[in-house]
Amino acid sequence: MLPEIFSEQQIDFEKFKQLFANEIATHPDRYTLNWAGKSEAYQVLQTPTQQTLIPCEAESVDFAQSQNVFIEGENLEVLKVLQKSYFNSVKMIYIDPPYNTGSDFIYKDNFADSQADYAEKVGDKDSEGNIKRAFVKNSKENGHYHSNWLNMMLPRLHLARNLLRDDGVIFISIDDHEQAQLKLLCDEVFGEENFVEQIIWKKRGSPPNDKKIAAIHEYVLIYAKNFVALNLNLKARDERQLARYSNPDNHPKGKWAADNLMANVKGGRFVKSLYFPIINPNTGEEHFPSSNGNWRFNQEKIKELLKNNEIYFGVDGRGRPKLKRFLCDVKSGVSFGTIWDYVGYNNTASSDFSQVLGNLNIFDTPKPIKLIKEVLELSTDENSIVMDFFAGSATTAHAVMQLNAEDGGNRRFICVQLPEKTDEKSEAFKAGFQTIAEISKERIRRAGKQIAEQYPDKTMDTGFKAFKLSGSHFKQWQSPTEQYLEKQLQMFIDPVAENTDTQAMMYELLLRLGFSLTAKVRWENQVCWVEENHQRVALILNEVNESIINDVMTRQPQKVVMLDRLFNGDDAFKKNTELQMSDMNIALLVI
Repeated sequence: MLPEIFSEQQIDFEKFKQLFANEIATHPDRYTLNWAGKSEAYQVLQTPTQQTLIPCEAESVDFAQSQNVFIEGENLEVLKVLQKSYFNSVKMIYIDPPYNTGSDFIYKDNFADSQADYAEKVGDKDSEGNIKRAFVKNSKENGHYHSNWLNMMLPRLHLARNLLRDDGVIFISIDDHEQAQLKLLCDEVFGEENFVEQIIWKKRGSPPNDKKIAAIHEYVLIYAKNFVALNLNLKARDERQLARYSNPDNHPKGKWAADNLMANVKGGRFVKSLYFPIINPNTGEEHFPSSNGNWRFNQEKIKELLKNNEIYFGVDGRGRPKLKRFLCDVKSGVSFGTIWDYVGYNNTASSDFSQVLGNLNIFDTPKPIKLIKEVLELSTDENSIVMDFFAGSATTAHAVMQLNAEDGGNRRFICVQLPEKTDEKSEAFKAGFQTIAEISKERIRRAGKQIAEQYPDKTMDTGFKAFKLSGSHFKQWQSPTEQYLEKQLQMFIDPVAENTDTQAMMYELLLRLGFSLTAKVRWENQVCWVEENHQRVALILNEVNESIINDVMTRQPQKVVMLDRLFNGDDAFKKNTELQMSDMNIALLVI
């Protein structure tokens, strides 16, 4: 689009500034959010991942059929791995990130070293060399207290935005420690124009006595991918709201409630065409608008309402006229408000957890199922993909399954949790749970079983496919020095890493090709067939011969992916295969 800004395959930024001189902000005092490490955080965002996901059928429930996904791993890398497969696919994201209270931990992303080098430097490896944690305590005495937290959040929010559908929305739980910073950061990442609202959630029933003014609430910030495209649901009327409607006169349209007939006119402007009397058919009395308002309808509409008995004159038939607002004519629900004091407290969440896993809750600020269900009811439809990449105790997964059971929906969840070590003194550790991720998965298993037992007549997905973050099954090019170039080239005669599991390699290729982790997969005659969204791909990973090639071409997939080593150096066979598939308009990718 702009060839003139390139010079010898590099961008000439002086030319760029000349072209956009009027659009580039240069004033030093311009409004912006800045902090120490922000540029490095953007570098982290832009650095491609060398990780992938491996399936863990033994830790799953109904791996073959379930459309739910639980991923164990560091969420920044997981979000990068999912970018191609789930781009513009997720309807709603809910996250409950660390609040940066000064005593909790934040994810410490590495800006310069490899993950292994960094973990070794900060002492986050155990005696066997395994990473103990990928995050560190962020004390308030730290000079970069807020900056560290923002550096953690920035790349994750950018990657999350990519995954949202155009009509998607993200909900972020937070408290006053970082609410102000988070609001400004989200304005930058999502755009200030895409701010939807900030919910105040009452997290406890009464204030504790250990503070001057005790906080009994937290916040949930809501941002849309595109505010114009966003459609939120109405809240179903409760019994109290429905009780306003009745049908004392047996009107054929059913239940109604008396509503004001006066127009909401600022300044009491007089509109002569609307200043006419309404005549009570029972008494003949004339009723005029008040001195500072007009009727809401013109004279013809008023006559129609009177004819249809849709104006109410009080119990005795002699009062001022009011409109009969029929329940059948109003919207199916009411708008959600910004104060949520009816969706449970932190102790409710602890009770939710203990009903499934007993006294193992090691989470300081758990969220109740009812809170997440409220978010789901506000923002999703029955087939939405829901994501939570700070899964914690897996409340989001539990809430998705529970709501599906209640309303017959088919929502699917993608939850991500770091395998953070549990405290050796905790009840969870004593019960055999060595990581938070293990607790999360066990809650989903038990919650799914309970829900299935509670709704025996319903068919629903209470399983999940488990995956773990892992290194790639393909060798990574390391930009060798001249001394080691020949050795590096020898390594890449076969780019597949040693001892690679075929199924694990298959899922890595699915992610590279843009298929989801729940795409339909089947093995036939040494060929893996993958189908999703009217796309069909054949993966040939174990062996190849003319019979297999002919069978694959007969089925006419859009693409065929093969390992180069399967040809065993037979260049003639390889070239012939390429030509045959080209003649049949089948894209062939040889790795």
